[in-house]
Amino acid sequence: MSNVLTTDHPAWQTYEDGTRARAVRTASGIWTVAHDRDGLHLACVDGTEDVKPEFVATDPAHLPPAAPAALREGLAGLGVTRRLANPWLWDAITTAILRQVVRADQARTVYRTWCSTYGTTVEGPQGALAVAPTPAAVLALADEQFAAVGAKFHRTALTAAATCYEQHHSEWEHLEAGALAAALTRIPRIGPWTAAAAATDYTGDFHVYPHDDLAVRTWAAKIAPAYAWPGKKDKAFGPLWTGWAGTDRTALHTLTLATLTWGAHAR
Repeated sequence: MSNVLTTDHPAWQTYEDGTRARAVRTASGIWTVAHDRDGLHLACVDGTEDVKPEFVATDPAHLPPAAPAALREGLAGLGVTRRLANPWLWDAITTAILRQVVRADQARTVYRTWCSTYGTTVEGPQGALAVAPTPAAVLALADEQFAAVGAKFHRTALTAAATCYEQHHSEWEHLEAGALAAALTRIPRIGPWTAAAAATDYTGDFHVYPHDDLAVRTWAAKIAPAYAWPGKKDKAFGPLWTGWAGTDRTALHTLTLATLTWGAHAR
């Protein structure tokens, strides 16, 4: 069993003893998920246990052979990793919207404040954990309530998404990653980047992730610093990255998710 957990989602809290924990909403209830020296611990704290959170395992054996050797070696050192596939599509959409146009650390702060202020708070193994406010709760917020938590810029995207989600979520929840990403771009103020980030978070399938994302570029350059990576503004990174995998979706998923895991994980 893998002992490396991907912690890219901003809900993951880190405690002094190294424990990571977050709360998630599944179709049947709210769960707390914790990862410590003894492994993973799941507990249903609200609702029923009918629908459990699921984890996606990623094996470096599936990395594309065409990728630079230093990158493959660095990623292989992680071994098989696991990532919690976000069980609530609405949270995946919310998270991706709050990442628009801001730095990762700022997005993390806004996301956590948003959840703790307007969402549902439950007791975790080491303190309070919160899940995002429901679409109905978002639609009931006044303009100044968005501004109060630093989400003024994201207000129109969040309200448009909440309206569309309430109409279409039962259909969206059954789509595979590529079709889901395409469907989400029909929401006003949701572009291809946000749609792809939300779809991968929910499905756990990273072959449709926005591969030229700053996080992917940053960690790749740290893993293989001697490689001649394209510059930050160079559009060549995306085609280079996806080109190594060719038509092998599993290889592309593995390359991208393993790289994100290298930059954000708990052992």
